[in-house]
Amino acid sequence: MHFSSQGIRKSLGPGIILAGACIGGSHLMSSTTAGARFGFALVGLILLTNLFKYPFLLVGTRFTAVTGLSLLEGFQQRNKLYLPIYLIVSLITGTFTIAAVSFVTGVLLTNIPFLQAFPPMDLSIWVLVISGLILLLGQYKALDRISKILVLLLSVLTSFAFLSLLKENSISLVDINIFNSYPSPWTLENLSFLIPLMGWMPGPVELCVWPSLWMFSRSKEVKYVAKIKEAEFDFNLGYLITVVTALLFVSLGAFTMYQSGDVMLSGSGVTFAQNLIKLYTESIGNWAKWIIVPASFAAMFSTTLTCLDAYPRSISAVQGLLKNKDRGITSSRSENKRLKIWIILHFFTALSALLIAKSGEISVKDFVFGAMTGSFLTAPIFAWMAMDTINSPLVEKKHQYGPWLKSLCWIGLAFLVSFSLLFIANSFFGLGVKS
Repeated sequence: MHFSSQGIRKSLGPGIILAGACIGGSHLMSSTTAGARFGFALVGLILLTNLFKYPFLLVGTRFTAVTGLSLLEGFQQRNKLYLPIYLIVSLITGTFTIAAVSFVTGVLLTNIPFLQAFPPMDLSIWVLVISGLILLLGQYKALDRISKILVLLLSVLTSFAFLSLLKENSISLVDINIFNSYPSPWTLENLSFLIPLMGWMPGPVELCVWPSLWMFSRSKEVKYVAKIKEAEFDFNLGYLITVVTALLFVSLGAFTMYQSGDVMLSGSGVTFAQNLIKLYTESIGNWAKWIIVPASFAAMFSTTLTCLDAYPRSISAVQGLLKNKDRGITSSRSENKRLKIWIILHFFTALSALLIAKSGEISVKDFVFGAMTGSFLTAPIFAWMAMDTINSPLVEKKHQYGPWLKSLCWIGLAFLVSFSLLFIANSFFGLGVKS
């Protein structure tokens, strides 16, 4: 099946928005810290995690392109338990994820001189407010355009910072041995870091539903239905951007902060933000602040904006499907109204989570890594649901996964289950030394 450049242009959107959602905590915090603590030792794990999650995250795009149904409709038709499971987990993870990413976004704003006087929690709340207003007033059109701008800005600035570091002598001090690094990341003590790293790398598996729903909004906006190859080109482009950006952040962490990762994540959220910028500027120069601060903010704000749209969008769709009201693809006024109500509800629940975190003085590491860990432990459930649906009779045989992607699904599922069981055994049943 052939596709034109015009078709690609009209289809481009959901995959780029997905990249905006993924390039956040997993890249800015986990990938940077991975490089800071272990040099390039975790590059292999990062690439494998991206590879093993790829077929699951692709499901929503392919399923919608070939069936004309949302992946949530596919879940409903494939197994009556799938939608309730997705709803329950999304209601829990959505609140904490939105709160976590808005928290980090607000913390990063403390690096801007005229905002330093404001409490970071207040800035986080304003990030939530602005994101909510953008989505309520601009809807998908605003999300699409702003995400593209932020992803482009992030990619250019991060690449520039990386190229600037290539000229620095400090690169020679980094351990680039990915097999025998010191210190070694391959210990049970490091599971509490490795699991969150994989949880949001490049994003939680439940994100497979999001591009599926965005495809309907994109199609409505441009009045064009993407063909399968056009839709998958958009997805693959966004996915490639997330993988490359992850490697760039690992490199930046290794080049600027090698063997100082523990220091970077210690203390309060403000301490984290200050350490992040300080270590970059010490390695590159004070001028680098004007690169790293916008790049970091672009990464986290795009994630906040996208999550505040996607979790309410998917939950609103589930509600419509479970009550047999509509398809949940925001094609009617009532669906759009319900989506706005869920955005407002998520805003207030995320706000409540932030205030609870503030009263308990929870650190940025605990807040975000807790959300990442939860995403990883639920990943096998969503991976199975996605794999089972794309290879079901709902999809024509020629569009189901072939031997390569099917094999990758089974290997990926074994990977996710094995690490989840190892983490549970280590954390709750005392296998080895507790982290």
